[in-house]
Amino acid sequence: MSSLDTMIPLAREAMRRAYAPYSKFPVGACLRTGGGRFYAAANVENAAYPQGQCAEASAIGMMVAGGDRRIVEVVVMGGTPGDGMLCTPCGGCRQRLREFCAPDVQIHVCGPEGLRRTVTLEELLPLSFGPENLSF
Repeated sequence: MSSLDTMIPLAREAMRRAYAPYSKFPVGACLRTGGGRFYAAANVENAAYPQGQCAEASAIGMMVAGGDRRIVEVVVMGGTPGDGMLCTPCGGCRQRLREFCAPDVQIHVCGPEGLRRTVTLEELLPLSFGPENLSF
């Protein structure tokens, strides 16, 4: 069984539970860590729009609280079945992922029906600034 066989259903369930009353655009994300643990979360909107939280940011918070620090694979799910649109991480979440991911980590972009495309973090965030840029 591949990791996607676990991650896609977890992201789908998180997406189903998203709190998106304003945008009506639920998103689910699932992270796999270097230790093989999975963290799935949803976007959480707020009436004060800037205070909402993306699914990826929610999953990263859960991962850190769970004691993990290295992401080796990501699933992001959004959109409606068959719409063909890619729900990729926003710019802020690309940088958040970069804090815990190597540039070659695969980001699986999914719709509710499943995988739509796989890219690397480097493709989403070329010439990125990461923790190693601050090495002394």
